[in-house]
Amino acid sequence: MAASDFTDTWAQGFDLERHYKRIVSLVPSLTETLFDLGCGERLVGRTDYCIHPADAVAAVPSVGGVKTPNIEAILALKPDLVLMDQDENRRADAEALIAAGVQVFATAPRSVQDALNVLWDLTSLLGTTAQAGIRIQAIERAYDWTRGASQFLAPMRVFCPVWRDPWTTFNANTYPHDLLRTCGAENVFADREARYPRVTLDQVTECAPDLILLPNEPFAFTAADAADVKAHPPLAKAPVRFLDGSLLFWPGTRLARALAELPPLLRP
Repeated sequence: MAASDFTDTWAQGFDLERHYKRIVSLVPSLTETLFDLGCGERLVGRTDYCIHPADAVAAVPSVGGVKTPNIEAILALKPDLVLMDQDENRRADAEALIAAGVQVFATAPRSVQDALNVLWDLTSLLGTTAQAGIRIQAIERAYDWTRGASQFLAPMRVFCPVWRDPWTTFNANTYPHDLLRTCGAENVFADREARYPRVTLDQVTECAPDLILLPNEPFAFTAADAADVKAHPPLAKAPVRFLDGSLLFWPGTRLARALAELPPLLRP
């Protein structure tokens, strides 16, 4: 494959013979993925939110936040590749890095299959070992099995916010929606036009969800938030379950955990 044939979502060409060796990751899910694919030793910089695997990332210098990276600190590390994501990172930061001569690989997964494609792209881009491919194939088998099993169950109607003040959720054109669908859930706000629509609890009530999921990231929902939801009488009967938000919002090798842990959470 020629370099011009391999492009990311911001249309940069890449040299697949280069096998990039000095990587800065501005995406927590991709930081973890690098280690899982056997490329963790190439990581020279990360964000404050790149916390997995904890023992390994502790030794990697931070270059700031996901949306507030220190461009000068990144350039000082002399990376030959920076990993970014269109939803998580700012395009202005990508353009600044590109202008400085740094290659940027930017992802934009909107489905589970997109996330799997990113994993395979990384194996090509980084020249990983066969073991990395075996790991991705195992995730693909889990995806096929979970998707097939959910087809035999009535979908559980779910409301899952990502933020509060205002309450914000996601529509069908997002990775968490497709992941929940794969696991047997029906997103009650799937048909909204905005990818991350703002909603009210009255609108949630009108949708009559069977289950309310409250993740701990990107907003850390608590029992107080659950109580506010339950204060709307029609929602009082809907169970509220807290979950590790990384299972829903970290496309990458964490998908393996998500496919194992989300289905029983939806149907205990």
